[in-house]
Order: sequence, then structure tokens, then C-alpha cells
Amino acid sequence: MSSSLNLSLTNELREFVDMRSGDDGLYATPSEYLRDLIRRDMESQSTAIHVMAGLADIKAGRFSDKSILDIAEED
Repeated sequence: MSSSLNLSLTNELREFVDMRSGDDGLYATPSEYLRDLIRRDMESQSTAIHVMAGLADIKAGRFSDKSILDIAEED
């Protein structure tokens, strides 16, 4: 299910979005561009959460001397 979102942009931001979309841009529409930005932000957030969890494991002493390749070979 999709829904719409009204967004107010400064003229400078709107011009930038317009440059990134349309006939001369990488994206067909401003909506496509904004959706891609949101998806990338979601992926970045997920990565940051995993890194923070890994740091918490290290601080708590939950780590291994094995390399990633060692662990992969065990599977």
C-alpha cells in the first residue's frame, strides 16, 4: 500500500531534486529519487545498528580470535 507525503522544499533544494530527476537526471521522477534516498538511509541505519551491536559485544568481552574466513570455513 502506498501513501502520499507532501513536502516543502526551499527553491535551492527543489532545483537540486529537479536536476537529479527528469530527462537529464539519473531518476525518472522526483519521487523515485526521494524513495531511493530514503532506502539508502534505511540501509545506512541498519549498518550502523549492526556496528554498534558489534562494539557492544567487544566491550562485553564477546569476541573471537578467529578471522571471518575461519568462521566462514566452519559452515
